[in-house]
Amino acid sequence: MKFEIIGKPIGKGRPRLGKYGTYTPTKTANYETLVKWTFANEFKNFKPIEGAVKAKITAVFTVPKSYSKKKRAEALTRIDYTHKPDFDNIAKIILDSLNGLAYIDDSQVSCLLVFKNYGEQEKVIVELEKIGG
Repeated sequence: MKFEIIGKPIGKGRPRLGKYGTYTPTKTANYETLVKWTFANEFKNFKPIEGAVKAKITAVFTVPKSYSKKKRAEALTRIDYTHKPDFDNIAKIILDSLNGLAYIDDSQVSCLLVFKNYGEQEKVIVELEKIGG
């Protein structure tokens, strides 16, 4: 199964300590909601996968406007986006958001590929596949 989350990829923010305990940063909570809504809208009445899951996450960022036409064309052909957010934080926010929707728990993900690259439109492409029978 494959779906796209349109918009700038966001990494999972660290829990914050507030006056009344820890809380999830608003930016993180909003993005998790977007991921859940996108999945639920794409796969209505989906029964969570049981067993091992393979996940491929591709975070796509736009090329900076300051790049020349030549540098822009080169950037669009390579997988070499080396800026924030960290790839593990991108994976964390996506996988956590899909708990109970795509699979029972993200601990089922036994194979994970994460890519960060440039593209025409900012988005995250998520591909999930059940491993085995």
